[in-house]
Amino acid sequence: MTQTSSTSTGPANDTGSGMQRGLQNRHIQMIALGSAIGTGLFLVSSSTIQAAGPIVLLAYVVAGAVLFLIMRLLGEMAVARPTSGSFSDYAHTYLGRTAGFVIGWNCWFTCIVVSMLELTAIGSFVEFWFPGLPHWVSAAIALTAITAVNLIHVSAFGEFEFWFTLIKVAAILAMIGLGVAIILGAGHYDVHGLDNLWSHGGFAPYGVHGLLLSLVGVTFTFAGIEVLGITAGEAKRPELSIPKAVNQVPIRILMFYVGAIGIMLIIWPWNRVGTDGSPFVLMLSGLGIGGAATLLNIVVITAALSVYNSMAYSSARLMHSLAKKRQAPALFTRINRQGVPVPGLLVNSAVTAVVVVLNYCFPGRLLMILVAITLSAEIITWSSIALSHLRFRKAVALDAASGRAFKAPFQPYSNYLCLAYFVLVVVLMAQIPDFRKGAIALPLWLTVLIMASFAQRRFTRRVPAQDESSETASIAQI
Repeated sequence: MTQTSSTSTGPANDTGSGMQRGLQNRHIQMIALGSAIGTGLFLVSSSTIQAAGPIVLLAYVVAGAVLFLIMRLLGEMAVARPTSGSFSDYAHTYLGRTAGFVIGWNCWFTCIVVSMLELTAIGSFVEFWFPGLPHWVSAAIALTAITAVNLIHVSAFGEFEFWFTLIKVAAILAMIGLGVAIILGAGHYDVHGLDNLWSHGGFAPYGVHGLLLSLVGVTFTFAGIEVLGITAGEAKRPELSIPKAVNQVPIRILMFYVGAIGIMLIIWPWNRVGTDGSPFVLMLSGLGIGGAATLLNIVVITAALSVYNSMAYSSARLMHSLAKKRQAPALFTRINRQGVPVPGLLVNSAVTAVVVVLNYCFPGRLLMILVAITLSAEIITWSSIALSHLRFRKAVALDAASGRAFKAPFQPYSNYLCLAYFVLVVVLMAQIPDFRKGAIALPLWLTVLIMASFAQRRFTRRVPAQDESSETASIAQI
């Protein structure tokens, strides 16, 4: 792993924070595989298909290519300077204290909203079996279980994420295999080659405009992909595991998104894709493969639990990182003997639990609101990665000790391309009723964070700083 000198321009590694490097290479690889396989693929994909038709497959390729570039930018910084604060720490170091505060709290907010989204989605999936079961019941059970797992040890999080991801990846591969068998003539299903891609209005029934509008929902599908950067602070050998995981992103996109959705669109007419549950489950049910539909519904619930597991892990680490920079209450610097930031984890779970109440008060109305808010917050995070990397590259050019072991391609043009794409997505959001509130909320949310940063800075000037060495090394007996 690249070593940095005491005068390095980057954030310090987490060796003195009390965090433990308990994530093995197999954990990192599975987190990379599973971080963005959740509600976006198994539920929201239905709305993107309805917006564009079969040409939505091209939208997944375009959005996936942009997010791969973002991951390469993040990967270069994570290998050079692994820290559990990840993009928050990079923004703080390379863009300034205000940017670090804004990005840190925005990332925390994103994790909380994605957590709420996944818990809400679990209720929709459970409804396949129990139509009368309130969504808030499923959300409450899932929240309690995942919080308990994350209280054990970072390796417990990694182990659960490993098996969660293994289950959903195996299921996607099995579904693709089943789909290929059906296309080749297995069983007695009304499938005629690739006809469903060209029938029902053609490959692009809504033209270029439909393709552009679908980019909004498709981009949301990749929400959470940046969680991999946070794991660098607790990875045993980030200089090996992070590059390998990042470079798997194109394979994941082609296999899990383009492959799985492509198979579904070949087997099942795009204009019959259901929007009242997982389109994959409803497709299998419509084909009369009830047993497979039931099994797959178990998998999509596992997928939602997996993403929530990642968000619970990430939000606690981000809170810990913010507290170390005195941008959150000092309470959140505390960790237990197992290296778990318990106060942050418990407070975040309590905040996330608000979704249980919301699902009780507004049953069936939360999902798309949370999707729009999540996408807006993710655009802020992804944009910060592109901007931080521009300054990072200037800094490492002056810091020979830092090295560039995992160089991002096409820099700085890749940075500008990503930023231009995110501007396009915001413009498109404003044209879609379900996403318009998110587009309006984005600048307002940024303004609130910037004002909060100035208020926090004034407050901390009045409070004497703790001794940094004792703050970062404190391990509470929790």
